[in-house]
Amino acid sequence: MRQLFRLFLRLGLTAFGGPAAHIAMMQREVVDRRKWMDHQHFLDLIGATNLIPGPNSTEMAIHIGQERGGWRGLLIAGVCFICPAVVITGIIAWLYQQYGRLPEAAAFIFGIKPAIIPVILAAAMPLAHRALKGVLLWAVALLALAAGLLGVNEIYVMFGAGLVVLLWVALRQRGGELRGFFPLLPAVVVANSRIFFSFLKIGAILYGSGYVLFAFLDSELVAKGLLPRKVLIDAIAVGQFTPGPVFSSVTFIGWQMGGWQSAAVATLAIFLPSFVFVAISHPLVPRMRRSKMFSAFLDGVIVASVAIILTVCIDFGRATITDWRAVVIAVASGIVVFGFPKVNSAFVILGGSVLGYILGLLR
Repeated sequence: MRQLFRLFLRLGLTAFGGPAAHIAMMQREVVDRRKWMDHQHFLDLIGATNLIPGPNSTEMAIHIGQERGGWRGLLIAGVCFICPAVVITGIIAWLYQQYGRLPEAAAFIFGIKPAIIPVILAAAMPLAHRALKGVLLWAVALLALAAGLLGVNEIYVMFGAGLVVLLWVALRQRGGELRGFFPLLPAVVVANSRIFFSFLKIGAILYGSGYVLFAFLDSELVAKGLLPRKVLIDAIAVGQFTPGPVFSSVTFIGWQMGGWQSAAVATLAIFLPSFVFVAISHPLVPRMRRSKMFSAFLDGVIVASVAIILTVCIDFGRATITDWRAVVIAVASGIVVFGFPKVNSAFVILGGSVLGYILGLLR
């Protein structure tokens, strides 16, 4: 329990860059350094998180916690990963409410994304090596990569890849059994029910990245006149320059809607489904792997997940490596990540941030 507490509290404080970067850092810590599980099981958990709604990196933290320490580990890992971002976002939300603007942090943020790209690639390489187990999976992975680069919604890519592999295996062999699961979320009554159930609904049905979250919030809150669009745009910015899950942006939004009480209710509601879904689905992962048909489906989802991670790297590169400073940061980070693999990813990201600030002074 102490190991889970220390690891995920540190990741919650240092995991910048979105779900792909978070999962890359977890893979290095949990698989490569601590040997808590092998690469194949880690891949299976990635596939499982993509089959249920909610924030993928948060659900990976919860899966790892449950694998390591049962229901107590589930709670410790999830809460420790979420809380630092929520606390930081809450402080920013209070400052925003007091002064009407976000604090300046652009100089330090500049170097984070170029530094993250090698971290993600270093984690994706061993995962891809184990996921790509045949010609079919290579072909599905390349198609998934192409679809991702063309902007196809990632949930369609993952489920489509899973179905392609499942149908191929079904055509090649008779028999096998397809077992599904349908998580159910019990009704919860809270005092601030309107905010609670609005965010609970989003957390229970949202697939995809944090950017999809903002599209949901726009239609659920802005379109209904519950939140100014400027506040939503500022919430997106907060989600980018704070560590941990992007979903912590709802803490900022809840605070603007009704102070700290609404922030607490919104945060609880958006993350609660993830704990429930992981608790229900985690015991099914080994059964999915033992079932020939579901194992085929899971293999397809996994290779699509790896392709999406690569897509994220390419998108990061397009968006961030736009001048010589970003090139220097990316190359320096790559040298550290691949040349000194025992260096903690958090130091790579911190170094990228500091180097971004220093190079920014040379403009």
